[in-house]
Amino acid sequence: MSGALRPAQGATTGTGSVLEIADASLHRGDRELWSGLDLTVDPGEFIAVLGPSGSGKTTLLRSILGLQPLSSGTIRVAGEPVHRGNSRIGYIPQQRSLAPDTSMRARDLVALGVQGSRFGFPIPHRGDRAKVDGLLEAVGASHFADRRVGLLSGGEQQRLRVGQALADEPALLLCDEPLSNLDLANQLAVTDIIDRQRRERDAAVLFVTHDVNPILGRVDRILYIAGGRFLLGTPDEVLQTRVLTDLYGTPVFVLRAGDRLVVVGVPDAEPHHDHDHGGAA
Repeated sequence: MSGALRPAQGATTGTGSVLEIADASLHRGDRELWSGLDLTVDPGEFIAVLGPSGSGKTTLLRSILGLQPLSSGTIRVAGEPVHRGNSRIGYIPQQRSLAPDTSMRARDLVALGVQGSRFGFPIPHRGDRAKVDGLLEAVGASHFADRRVGLLSGGEQQRLRVGQALADEPALLLCDEPLSNLDLANQLAVTDIIDRQRRERDAAVLFVTHDVNPILGRVDRILYIAGGRFLLGTPDEVLQTRVLTDLYGTPVFVLRAGDRLVVVGVPDAEPHHDHDHGGAA
């Protein structure tokens, strides 16, 4: 099945939608990552994108950012064709620690989102400092605003990346494994910041992750991509033993462990985790 679990539950006709993907397909060499993908995302909607490594999750985000052309189909953001540098989109990358000797201050990193990602000597504009201060406050980073970023923890650095992504008050937030390498406390803190932007500014969120447990209470729908096929539905619909077994064509089990769900038996899952996902069995 290279289509939805059923006609995309909760999708709209596209009127007023933030993101519209129509009959999209993408190939990497001779390999088809996915095809026939239709997805409409409304303002304020939170979509989790799940699947094993190499299934095309990050490539989907790159296509929305205008960095990776589709093999076929269309993508529109806020009613317009995708293009590079779209200010309607905020992008939060996977957490990667900056070198300890990085001399840039925390506020300088956030300022790149306000003034543009340019190095050298950016010329500040009137109101830039106030906007940077507001972003630092929004992500809980005011108290380390003048510290060198290389000396900050991974969670603190990731807060700054979120602040940078929020600089243009985007209508769509693309989050590419933003919780990777963070401890549980920082996972929850970063998730809360993203979710607050969704609730207060009605921003839509497309959140790529290998573990949906930290975000499960916020998720409206799940897009699950595997083996060139995909499923689209609510967590209760998608994260079931029967449904994922059908998707993979091999036995896959969704097990409850306390307040978490663990998906086991997934082919080609990354070796450093158990491919944990939350949801209802």
